[in-house]
Amino acid sequence: MLGVNGTNLLYNDFIPDFAYYRWYREEGIILIISPLENLATHSRFFLTLRSKDGDYHPLILFRLSPGQLPESGKDEASRSVQSLRDQIYVMEANCPHMGADMSHAEIEECDTGVVAVCPWHRYDFDLKTGHSETGMKACTYATDIRTEDGAEHIWVETPEGGNGWRLVEFRPVSEGAQISTYPELDLRSTSKAEFADPPPPPVDLSHLSISSPTPKEPEPLVPVENPPTTLVQWAVVILNTPDPMLKVQRTRHAVQLFRTGQLKSIGHRSSKAPRPPDVPPREELYNRNTVDVSKINKRRNRAVMLHALANIEQWAIDLAWDIIARYGPSHPDLPPAFFADFTKMALDESKHFSLLTARLAALSPATPYGSLPVHAGLWESAQVTFASLRARLAIIHLVHEARGLDVNPGTIDKFRKAGDVESVRALETIHHDEVTHVTTGHRWFTWVCAKQGVDPVVTFREEVKKGWRGDVKGPFNAVDREKAGLTPAFYENLKGEMQRSEALGNLKEPQADVAVGYEGAAA
Repeated sequence: MLGVNGTNLLYNDFIPDFAYYRWYREEGIILIISPLENLATHSRFFLTLRSKDGDYHPLILFRLSPGQLPESGKDEASRSVQSLRDQIYVMEANCPHMGADMSHAEIEECDTGVVAVCPWHRYDFDLKTGHSETGMKACTYATDIRTEDGAEHIWVETPEGGNGWRLVEFRPVSEGAQISTYPELDLRSTSKAEFADPPPPPVDLSHLSISSPTPKEPEPLVPVENPPTTLVQWAVVILNTPDPMLKVQRTRHAVQLFRTGQLKSIGHRSSKAPRPPDVPPREELYNRNTVDVSKINKRRNRAVMLHALANIEQWAIDLAWDIIARYGPSHPDLPPAFFADFTKMALDESKHFSLLTARLAALSPATPYGSLPVHAGLWESAQVTFASLRARLAIIHLVHEARGLDVNPGTIDKFRKAGDVESVRALETIHHDEVTHVTTGHRWFTWVCAKQGVDPVVTFREEVKKGWRGDVKGPFNAVDREKAGLTPAFYENLKGEMQRSEALGNLKEPQADVAVGYEGAAA
């Protein structure tokens, strides 16, 4: 990107003149990212930017340790001023070779500087210039540290070819990856998890759920017969895992393998890609407690609410893997970023499930997960969309999950009034993640619409009309919906016209009477 004098802004003095700095900010050429102190907990962060026109651009921020910094020839005073700037680099989040996720790239020193090495095919890219010895080039972005409202903040230049850029997601890499190592699941501790944690070791979480009447040999983390070697294979294995605790552990393991380039491939272009189940299996006692959604008691204490939310999160884990396994093979043009986004979503949902079941166990040991009535309404709604990726993104992620943004604050307030600080902290973490999930839904829904040459808002409303029954009612959380990309044009006066007979006809194996709607808080 060129500066006002025609010089390249990249890693010069960025914007030395305050007047120019203000002009760049007003023009949206630079963007405030985060208070500097927020970068102390992790060494890598995902950034997602969205332009005024709805274009998404994912970036990765690297914060190097002092030992990884190249030697500087400047004097001591200059080095102390420059040291923080020298630690921070921003580049595109996907390798320009084949679009692989760069979040777990290795950082190596070489003669010319510091490079990030893609974990998939070992291509290296200079963190300052983006150049690779292979001749390829990754986009890198200038950063600066400026004082804003009395505190130092990180700024970054914005991508070319767009305007009105805004930050819609900022999160550490491997967020909460060590959650299972803290028995009490204290969020203040889990926030300290560092980049590239190994997959958590198998832990005994049996006290969190109801035990099977017939003791059985525990399944290994990696299946002994036909161990999965691709992401799609792992998705189907996880979908077919009835034990929710093993489902969580396998999710963490598979995501770690994917992010670190240890899988053979994504596997969505293979003619032998496995088919996902029509309904993910559940344990026997869970199935016995599955009832029609209309029979769920609407008056709930905190334990019942936590149990209901954990049930939704278990289905949400499956939905994240299902969109990979079901639509990947039928859409070979889906880029690696799609799979990176939905594996991140699966990991988030597994974290949410663990947080909720842990709080349930702490609050009401007599009602472990699986001991109360549950329903399969969320999956039944997903079954309606089996034939269409576009419909799945619209109904599950832009209706169900967006509805969660509306009702979550009220749920959190109930726990806050009860003085349950730990549950409030867990639910606030979940809500923050859910905003990014709706953002993901919006990103890929608009991507599909662009590929098909159709208007996203008009098409979304058509999908809701075909795949939803009844009004999508407020009140709406307009602030968080807007953060996720949903303007009022998406959801105001929105109504589905699907008939009950149509919903039943789309189900291949209904578990309960169909109720295509939402309850409490969506995943």
